[in-house]
Amino acid sequence: MKLDQLQYFVAIVEHGSLRSAARRLGVPQPAVTRSIRALEKELGGSLFMRETTGMTLTDTGRRFHIRASNIVHEARRAQDEIAQHRGDDRGAVVVALSIMPHVGMLPFALKTFRARYPGVKLQIMEGLFPDAEGLLRDGTVDFYLGAAPRTPPAPGLAMRKMFENRRAVVCRKGHPLANVRSLKALQAADWAITGVDYNVEDDIARLFESHGLTAPNVVLQASSAMSIMVSLAHSDLLAMLPVQWEEFPMTRDALQVIRVREPLPAPAIVMVQRPDFPLTPAAEYLSDVLSRYGPT
Repeated sequence: MKLDQLQYFVAIVEHGSLRSAARRLGVPQPAVTRSIRALEKELGGSLFMRETTGMTLTDTGRRFHIRASNIVHEARRAQDEIAQHRGDDRGAVVVALSIMPHVGMLPFALKTFRARYPGVKLQIMEGLFPDAEGLLRDGTVDFYLGAAPRTPPAPGLAMRKMFENRRAVVCRKGHPLANVRSLKALQAADWAITGVDYNVEDDIARLFESHGLTAPNVVLQASSAMSIMVSLAHSDLLAMLPVQWEEFPMTRDALQVIRVREPLPAPAIVMVQRPDFPLTPAAEYLSDVLSRYGPT
């Protein structure tokens, strides 16, 4: 079993077909086909079901992919780590950030990181922990930084609390409810949500119930910062967002905070990574730089 066989296999899974994988890898398609056939022969079973719409994993393939993906990504990280320790500015860092680090930490950390590692490719994924969990486990993502999940990760991942945080009610500039001062006055409004866990709508309902109020009417769910920005700026929807949105330059002129008197705690900001695999120097530096700009 050779590393290039595993790389070809993982590429087919990621891109859905032999042709797409070969194009992405820059190798002839017949070479990829021969490599996969040899791998299947060595393993004693089919890894893919060949279909007209592409290639999907068999049960054997799904099990093998977990191991193969980890090997491929760790081999890449091993090369990056040695190069970076030698002062060779190259490699890649893949991180998953929830909305709060995107608006409150990344804008300040990015320039510092790029100055130190200008040749390192930075891939940033937006999402919550449930979106990143599988990618952390298979080695695709170096670390997750964002809102804590409701329940700790299962064994195999380590979660470290970084900061406490708070939320605020956010609306468009000039919203008719912009000057109210209680959650009760906002109860009849339509709301947009961004989730903190698998049961996303339940989060805002619990917050209202903690103040003796019934759950508000949720009419829109957004999973990205862009979606929530557009939704709030062009409607009368309200949203419960991290307080860092108030100073976010891209939305400061379009959105405003409704200053209700009730305390609005937010999930803690945590970092999640695999404890058995150290971060590369570039990934470690990025995590350190991001942490400098956490909420005070």
